[in-house]
Amino acid sequence: MKYLKDIDFKNKRVLLRTDFNVPLENGKVKDDWRIRAVLPTIKYILKQPKSKIVIISHLGRPEGKIDPKFSLRPVAKKLGEIIGRKIVFIEDMLNNEGNDIIRSLGEGEIALAENIRFYPEEEKDDENFAINLCHHFGVFVNDAFSATHRAHATVAQIPRFKPSCAGLLMEKEIDELSKALKPPKRPSIAVIGGAKIETKLPLIESLADIYDVVLVGGRVAVEAQEKKIAFKQNVVFPDDYIDGTLDIGPKTTEKYKMAISAASFLVWNGPMGKFEEEKYRKGTEEIYAAIISSDAYKIAGGGESVEFINSQNGADKFDFISSGGGAMLEFLSGKKLPGIVALENNL
Repeated sequence: MKYLKDIDFKNKRVLLRTDFNVPLENGKVKDDWRIRAVLPTIKYILKQPKSKIVIISHLGRPEGKIDPKFSLRPVAKKLGEIIGRKIVFIEDMLNNEGNDIIRSLGEGEIALAENIRFYPEEEKDDENFAINLCHHFGVFVNDAFSATHRAHATVAQIPRFKPSCAGLLMEKEIDELSKALKPPKRPSIAVIGGAKIETKLPLIESLADIYDVVLVGGRVAVEAQEKKIAFKQNVVFPDDYIDGTLDIGPKTTEKYKMAISAASFLVWNGPMGKFEEEKYRKGTEEIYAAIISSDAYKIAGGGESVEFINSQNGADKFDFISSGGGAMLEFLSGKKLPGIVALENNL
């Protein structure tokens, strides 16, 4: 796989795939973490003379139809505020107006195209759609790790037709999560919670082969216990719960905290209960406190975990926070991600 350092961006028009799937509130970006995560890649490219960038991204699930509530216009505005320059907005990359904007971009200019999922061809992984999108560009950069598990046109097809590389965020994700697949320090502990048992079970099974202990909480633990699913002996489930099964109980919390305190390498993905409700936050709060107090090398990821960490202003307490939800799960489950495979196969 090629990285930014392997590509000459001088005098190049660059197509940059990002994940700007950020929360919006009243037409404004509520959390700009995903936008800021891509800034190092943008700055790296624009340092090279006469380079210019068109960014493509998705937002939400508009199901291949134009839907104003999923427009990237607020993101273009926020990106402009953060980076301190005007961001050109492209309504449609495939019409004459869009083509003219792309061709007329000057040195150091940035354009952001409208939600790529407004086109049904994106999620259909359409080859001709990918060709039509990228034909104006000299280089394709994928910095959307969190979309790499999707076999979509801008993720899996474009690298077949253009010189391509991973952005700095993608490179960091691959490096850090590769560490998590071979923990360099022992004891190693994985803390897995959340609600999606169908996505978490392969992860738990995979990590049980790699980690010394896997601590399980949340709805995942409840359903696994109810279904009497068999796991290796190092997979630990709660001994007690609060209000039925809505949070882990005090005995489990203390047992998990003791295990976490001994860790030298730790991965966390998923809350311990229904943390959105105040009375069921205690388990997640105490496990989070134990994790950040630990001397372990700490990696976290998953939408709910990141949401909780950000609510505590705790991002700097972790050695790495993954931008990927499903992509992180599939990577740590040992699966091949279409977006990564596409970059690896690029000549």
